[in-house]
Amino acid sequence: MTQKLTVRDADVAGKTVLVRVDFNVPFAPGTSEISDDSRIRAAIATLGLLMERHCRLVVCSHLGRPKGKVEPELAMAPVSRRLSELLWVPVAQADDCVGREVAGQVQGLVPGGLLMLENLRFHAGEESNDPAFAKALASLAEAYVNDAFGAAHRAHASTEGVTRHLPAYAGLLMEREIQNLGMALESPERPLAVVLGGAKVSDKLAAARNLAARADVLMVGGGMAATFLKSAGVDVGESLVEDEFVPAAREISRVVSERGGSLILPVDVVAGTEFSADAEWEVTSVGHIPSGYRIMDIGPKTAELFAETLEPARTVLWNGPMGVFEWEPFAKGSARVAAAIAGLGQATTVIGGGSTAEAVAALGLADRMTHVSTGGGAALEYLEGKELPGVAALLDKR
Repeated sequence: MTQKLTVRDADVAGKTVLVRVDFNVPFAPGTSEISDDSRIRAAIATLGLLMERHCRLVVCSHLGRPKGKVEPELAMAPVSRRLSELLWVPVAQADDCVGREVAGQVQGLVPGGLLMLENLRFHAGEESNDPAFAKALASLAEAYVNDAFGAAHRAHASTEGVTRHLPAYAGLLMEREIQNLGMALESPERPLAVVLGGAKVSDKLAAARNLAARADVLMVGGGMAATFLKSAGVDVGESLVEDEFVPAAREISRVVSERGGSLILPVDVVAGTEFSADAEWEVTSVGHIPSGYRIMDIGPKTAELFAETLEPARTVLWNGPMGVFEWEPFAKGSARVAAAIAGLGQATTVIGGGSTAEAVAALGLADRMTHVSTGGGAALEYLEGKELPGVAALLDKR
């Protein structure tokens, strides 16, 4: 893994710095009230360090999917207010991302001052990585810091285009993401235990293949377990099976076995009559799922099997919930696995972002993990072994 220069290495004292963050936060339905500010909190360390160096900070992020049009409900003002509360300093809000008025606001910043640009995706040039838009963004600053790992898998104007015009450094959050995910993939302390879940094999196939070639033990839960179980000749009732990926699941099992590792599949499941929070359900062994029922969660015996299998691990990587954890009847598998991982005192534990991070946070266990990734799609692509454009564009350490 190529190491990147970070904000600590940057000679930015007193300069104007464009900081790309991932403030794509959720709001309470029908309101402008932020329901989870963890992504804002995650950037505080980088912003604080730059403020201490008396930089003028031009902060930018996307919010939602306005698709190149101005959508007032996706304006950055509520995010600016929350950032101001967390930093205990005023945060000015721009009405746009580029242009003469924005440039004037940047010039008016005092050392340590912050200006939040308007939602980057109000401009179509952001997602198309338009060279003119990227150059206009870059013209606002003298250096660039990317602390938005959650957007690093996109070659957008604010993640890749601007790096052609400014010296580009990793923020502290970006550094942690690269270090922790990279360590788990490339130089883990062994045994390395990988737990994969989620709804569909197709979503995780590339990651499963990459991790199967590295893991000492691979545990598969969630809806995707149905395809693996079918590949082993198990009848899974009405569970979603991606038949075209059954051979791939069988191949992954072979790869793990040939390496001397273990593939652990569910021995029992919580099966429901329909995909609904109110579905009738029962716990059953995987070979006896009743007609008309489908897998909604791993069962208690499987949860304990996974927990026991995790005990000797020195590195754990978990991506994907064990069931439909948003619904209480089908949340117990994820909760048990999360508790088991959180209880591994000597292991390095890495949570692979997205819905897995949401589950860990909802259970109040995030602080007991070594690292909880802020990137959903970015973390998954990293686990697939892909090079992320927003990371590749940053300056390498010599």
